[in-house]
Amino acid sequence: MESDNLDIITKYFPNLSERQLTAFGALGELYNEWNSKINVVSRADTGNLYCRHVLHSLALAAFFGELAEGTTLLDLGTGGGFPGIPLAIFYPECRFHLIDRIGKKIRVASEIAAAIGLDNVTFQHGDSGECHERFDYVVSRAVMPLDGLLKACSRNIDTASARRNRYAPGLACLKGGDLADEIKAVKRTVVEIPINEYFAEPFFETKEVVYVPFQKIK
Repeated sequence: MESDNLDIITKYFPNLSERQLTAFGALGELYNEWNSKINVVSRADTGNLYCRHVLHSLALAAFFGELAEGTTLLDLGTGGGFPGIPLAIFYPECRFHLIDRIGKKIRVASEIAAAIGLDNVTFQHGDSGECHERFDYVVSRAVMPLDGLLKACSRNIDTASARRNRYAPGLACLKGGDLADEIKAVKRTVVEIPINEYFAEPFFETKEVVYVPFQKIK
C-alpha cells in the first residue's frame, strides 16, 4: 500500500524548511478541491497525489541536486502544475515559468501557487512558440515524444548560461515505459536515469528521468 501524505516526501527529503513543509502539506487539499471542479489530476490518482505527482515531480530535484541561485527553468506543458510547482517549492532561490495550452489548467496551477505563497513562479497560457525567453533547463512530464519535445523547446534553452550547476543546460523530463524508439529518433546524447535509483516505491519501477544536454556533459 502506497503512503500518500507528506511523510512520503520527508522520507526522501528530510531537510525541508518549515515553509517548504507547509507548502507541500497544503497541496493535497488544494488539488483535491480544484480537481472536483476542473480535472487536472486523473480521478484514479486523486488518492495518490503525493506519490504519483508530487514525489514524481521531485525526481527531477533528486537528479539535479543543488541548483545555483537564480537558475531558471521552463515547465513545458505543465498541466495543473507538475512538475513545476513541487520544484518551485523545493528550489525557492530559482525562477520557474510554467506554460500550458489549456487555459483552465494553467489557471488551476496559478491559483494553487498563489494559495501557498509561491513568489518564484510565473505562468503563461500558450505553447512553446509563444515563449521567447531562454532558460537553464526545460522540464516536463509526459507531454509528447522526445523528438517532438526537443523541437518544441530547443529555442528556449540558454546554451550560453554560465551558472555553475551539476548539469549543462538542457531538457530534463519525466517519462515511463519503453523509450527505445523515442530515443532512437533523437540525434543528441540522451541520458536515462531510472527513478527507482532515487525512490523505492513500486510506482517508479518503469519511470525514468531523461536528460538531453545542450552542451557537453562536464
